[in-house]
Amino acid sequence: MIPAKFYRYVFAFIMSAFMAFFMSFVLTYLNLGFVDGFVKIWLTAYIKAFMVAYPVIFFIAPLAAKIAQKICNK
Repeated sequence: MIPAKFYRYVFAFIMSAFMAFFMSFVLTYLNLGFVDGFVKIWLTAYIKAFMVAYPVIFFIAPLAAKIAQKICNK
């Protein structure tokens, strides 16, 4: 298992992998529809989206958590 001190890295990796996967699928479909070569186009978009999503989630998730804590009742 991965030590707990790496939780933030692992969380950002998993979250960005899922978000990029679904968002790239939806946006590829909305922009192109199910065209020939859809899967290849989608997976190319996924790789690019993941490369952006990981650092964004890594740095933004703590800020988003703090804002959510301030907005929500305890």
